[in-house]
Amino acid sequence: MRAQGNAMDYVALPKIELHAHLTGSVSRRTLHEIWLRKKEAGETDLEDPLVVMPEGKHDYNLKTFFPLFSSYIYNLLTDEESIRHAVTSVLDEFLADGVVYLELRTTPRATGCLSAEAYVRVLLDAMGAWESHYGGDDAPLHARLILSVDRRHDLATAESILALAARLRSEGHQQQRVVGLDLCGDPTARPDGGVALFTPVLGAAARDPHGLGLTVHFAEAEASGSRAELDTLLGWRPGRLGHVIWVREDEEARREIARRGLCLELCLSCNVQAGMVRGGFEGHHFGYWRGVDGPRLSLGTDDVGVFGSPLSNEYRLVAQHFKLDRDQICALAQQAIDSIFGGEAEKQRLRDIMWT
Repeated sequence: MRAQGNAMDYVALPKIELHAHLTGSVSRRTLHEIWLRKKEAGETDLEDPLVVMPEGKHDYNLKTFFPLFSSYIYNLLTDEESIRHAVTSVLDEFLADGVVYLELRTTPRATGCLSAEAYVRVLLDAMGAWESHYGGDDAPLHARLILSVDRRHDLATAESILALAARLRSEGHQQQRVVGLDLCGDPTARPDGGVALFTPVLGAAARDPHGLGLTVHFAEAEASGSRAELDTLLGWRPGRLGHVIWVREDEEARREIARRGLCLELCLSCNVQAGMVRGGFEGHHFGYWRGVDGPRLSLGTDDVGVFGSPLSNEYRLVAQHFKLDRDQICALAQQAIDSIFGGEAEKQRLRDIMWT
């Protein structure tokens, strides 16, 4: 299943995706379909997504990337029908790319049609319906949901997101799909340790009675790579760190990450195409961390709809630029198993799939 002749079949390789934002994972074609329906119904005056974001254009950076969400993509995904369409398409595309376990993340947000809680409930219902269509527990891909706190939020909003996660998880099987919290958003917001504002929420996420996984966007940009911020985030005891770019010169932080054996969510194409790292793919910090004992590595797509590189291609890029052979690629794909937030039964399912 993993090889075709002497070549690696990166699509057939069973893969775990832990760093995918829902809205950033919606393909341009799907956005176009949603836009077309809204346009014909007189519900939007936005320009066609295939004009604003032409297929093949992936050279976005941190300055041009975030406005796509705040002023465009969020203004298309506003009603139940468009959200269900988007979720179903995203799950179909990850399945087609060989992903067997997926943790999508999204920021609960009110739209003109839905409250923030209703928005999340629609997502969960759409995810459940998709898995039921593919056989429920026997579905080839199991999807879970992480709720994100945005750096621009105030404390009350962050508290409401934690309360929503706890409330949903208390309701039964379907809502158990909510498995964690995330800190995300524009890394230039709340610099120099200002994210300490969220310590009462994110510092408590993994503790009883919540028992949620915690992942944080960590040193994604220079503005969010200060010593004060790194100390704050590590103090929350996250299980996973996303990006981990601006710690190369901080030997103490690198040692602490290694000592804790944290899982690092590394997103090559996003980082390189957005100009977040120097030296292209060969200069990506994956090369450093793969030689360090302790951390587990998990490749992620980040925003595949914007940057256009499916997870299978991330593995292909790693093999090409870092000279990994077939056995090393398979071992890399397995590293994230023990860092998922989906529970022990799901970890065993993945071992059964990925160690055969």
